[in-house]
Amino acid sequence: MDKTSGANSDQNAIYDVNKNVYDNMVQVQLRVPEELVEDIDRWVKEGRFKSRSDAIKTILIMHRERERTREFYKMLVERSDEARKRPELLIPLEELK
Repeated sequence: MDKTSGANSDQNAIYDVNKNVYDNMVQVQLRVPEELVEDIDRWVKEGRFKSRSDAIKTILIMHRERERTREFYKMLVERSDEARKRPELLIPLEELK
């Protein structure tokens, strides 16, 4: 598989997220530096996004997921520290079956 087809399949997954998750949309207006608009227009022309709106929406979704992942990782680190300090609180995986 070449890099282009892999990128397109990843992008198709993002399109599905946009289509299915956000039924109740609110229109907003924003000012964006011209250089970023040129990047977005190039990505749309390359087929990476369907439109400027789709690009901005997808980038925001990806940023939100990144932040959620960071928060989840932070929680895992805290729980790992807690488990090292108090291993008696851990439940063996065998008991979860």
